[in-house]
Amino acid sequence: MRAQAETKDRWLVGVDIGGTKVAAGLVERNGVIKTQVRNPMVANREASDGLAAVVSAIDFLFADDPKIRGSIGGIGICAPGPLDPNSGVVINPPNLPCWRDFPLAAEIEKTYRVPVRVENDANAASLAEALWGAGRGYRHIFYTGLGTGIGTGIVFDGHIYNGRTGAAAEGGHMSIDYRGPRCGCGKPGCIEILAAGPSIARRARSRLTSEQNQQSIMLDLAKRNVDAVSSEMVGQAFTAGDPVAKEVLEETVELLSLWLSNIVDLLEPDVIIIGGGVAAMLRPFFGNLAAGIAKYCINSRCREIPLLNAHYGEDAGIAGGAALCLESALPVTSG
Repeated sequence: MRAQAETKDRWLVGVDIGGTKVAAGLVERNGVIKTQVRNPMVANREASDGLAAVVSAIDFLFADDPKIRGSIGGIGICAPGPLDPNSGVVINPPNLPCWRDFPLAAEIEKTYRVPVRVENDANAASLAEALWGAGRGYRHIFYTGLGTGIGTGIVFDGHIYNGRTGAAAEGGHMSIDYRGPRCGCGKPGCIEILAAGPSIARRARSRLTSEQNQQSIMLDLAKRNVDAVSSEMVGQAFTAGDPVAKEVLEETVELLSLWLSNIVDLLEPDVIIIGGGVAAMLRPFFGNLAAGIAKYCINSRCREIPLLNAHYGEDAGIAGGAALCLESALPVTSG
């Protein structure tokens, strides 16, 4: 009976839904992604059209071997918030107007007859890192994905910390400057509006208006069009030795240091894991980041908390979705 159960539950399905794409993957129970697909997402039509796009991506995973469909132990879905992870309802995501109070988990369960979990991407990614990635062996994990925005996830003893209603861990919307620029969430000075990819690009463009910075490699990459400078170009220019790009990234690290010092003083996690596209260009500055956290932190032992690169890159959503399937089987700890 045990061998039969292991065969039946061999595979997990992880799904990552965005405003323009649906990525789905078959994942082994050890976190290895064996196959995956990326399809367009239908965000501006009927709710049923959006659901059909998700089902189509999942079905594609079984196209070569339909028997696999009977061997999956669960489906985990990373979906844009706001959402309710307890009920699996997607509430009103701005970039998915097709879904309003949409029972995504229940609808997918009807189709595949397996347990389905729905979470936001950063929470799910943090769980994947805890189970299979850089967070293995640590009890309390703080994860941040630095990219176009800044998402965060908290894992305590193998379980995502969701808070009372499932809306916890919005660390990207912690303000570090009440006089700062207004974030899309409405608050001034959130770390997301100050240190995410678009902000890095804005600071670079601001510096490039100065006459003394006209020899920057960033302008060459942008074909001398300041408005075309992107955060990716900042990273490329830094790698090529551009001093202006270095200044921009050093300022980003200073902002992140202050923010993460607040995280350490509030949570004192065992480890901080950093992922996302912006994290890749900041890897040479991890030593500066650790020093900055120590400068601002009141915790005298903050240097004992390692800063680690995330194991999963652009596949974090697929791995995170799959990880949700295993968390649902873990016992709930008492408070």
